[in-house]
Amino acid sequence: MPLRAAFHNLGCKVNAYETEAMQQMLEEAGYEIVPFAETADVYVINTCTVTNIADKKSRQMLHRAKKQNPGAIVVAVGCYAQIRGGELEEDPAVDLLIGTGGKKDLVSEIEKFRKNGRTGQEHFGPSECRSYEELEISETREHTRAFIKVQDGCDRFCSYCIIPYARGRVRSRSPEDVCREAERLTASGVHEIVLTGIHICSYGKDREDGTKLTDLVRAVHAAEGVTRLRLGSLEPSFITEETAEALAGLPGLCPHFHLSLQSGCDATLRRMNRRYTAEEFAGKAELLRRYFDDPALTTDIITGFPGETEEEFRETVRFVEEMHFFETHVFPYSRREGTRAADMPGQLPEKIKKDRSRVLLELNGRQRDEFLRRSIAKPVEVLFEERVRMGQEMFWAGYGRKYQRVLIQSGEDLANSVRIVHPYGVQNGVLLA
Repeated sequence: MPLRAAFHNLGCKVNAYETEAMQQMLEEAGYEIVPFAETADVYVINTCTVTNIADKKSRQMLHRAKKQNPGAIVVAVGCYAQIRGGELEEDPAVDLLIGTGGKKDLVSEIEKFRKNGRTGQEHFGPSECRSYEELEISETREHTRAFIKVQDGCDRFCSYCIIPYARGRVRSRSPEDVCREAERLTASGVHEIVLTGIHICSYGKDREDGTKLTDLVRAVHAAEGVTRLRLGSLEPSFITEETAEALAGLPGLCPHFHLSLQSGCDATLRRMNRRYTAEEFAGKAELLRRYFDDPALTTDIITGFPGETEEEFRETVRFVEEMHFFETHVFPYSRREGTRAADMPGQLPEKIKKDRSRVLLELNGRQRDEFLRRSIAKPVEVLFEERVRMGQEMFWAGYGRKYQRVLIQSGEDLANSVRIVHPYGVQNGVLLA
């Protein structure tokens, strides 16, 4: 009987990619991958530490795994394991500890533990990662859309963010490896490739050949089989006249750009150590709107950052109103020990953070529907993924090139197909077509 392994992923798309890569490594080693809720011989939890809630969920899943099978090997992997490794070394629920480096050694570490027992957990620090850690996937469980990790690490050190300490320095993957993986995935039936990383705008910074993110995007766009290409989160500084023109010349690139904002108030942006002003951000958005026809612009906002006054928050609300984003992802500030913001004066109560989040979330709902309504009666190319229920009826669900969620009723099997549809309405944040 093969050993059974179960995985649980927390956090970002990079974590999701790494989890799939580790699953494939164990499958290739002869393990049977089972759902996390089932009894397994090995549980691997890819942890996250971006917020206090992420920390809590990481601990909960580690303890749940050990409770499900006290005799199983429980492996804590990833950012929370990296930052809180000292605490987890003392936690009886954790047998193996692998931080943000060393994931490629997962199989050998498990086998070493099975042979020798608990001889001390391994803790691979990001400072040990001098080059990009090669992980890859040959197929994806989603089948329709595949994320490809192209870069790791960050050296921006925003004052609120723990991730540079967890992930370490910038390391970039070779363009040749990225293109080969994209070709394998499209050959397996994937229709859309999404390039992701911890800070993809830093791609190439560590490469001696001068390759930049725009060069990588061109190369992947030209890879055999790639018909739809999407980019992960971008820094506003990446968008210049030159890059906007270059991206607009790639017909397979989806006109959906996630520009990380965090605040619409310049004073707050300075405290955050964000390296732009609200006016500069608006200029970048205008550039994209000049080169693309009504692109989907999405963003992130942190509410209740230390020292944020009511007037500063109102500045952010006014700025978001003026920007007309497709979607705004809103996060109450989470105090992270070890960051500069954690020691700043003016820490705000949770109630204020949540109240301010609620204001922006309501605005987001209005702006999202405003954007979606502009798609009505226009042809939209949709990559269909799954059947879903809405009320008493079943629909096929998928995403347009601008990442609009689209539902359509059809007796035909639309799974993993790309179709042109004609939207006629908006309901609950989705297009009906």
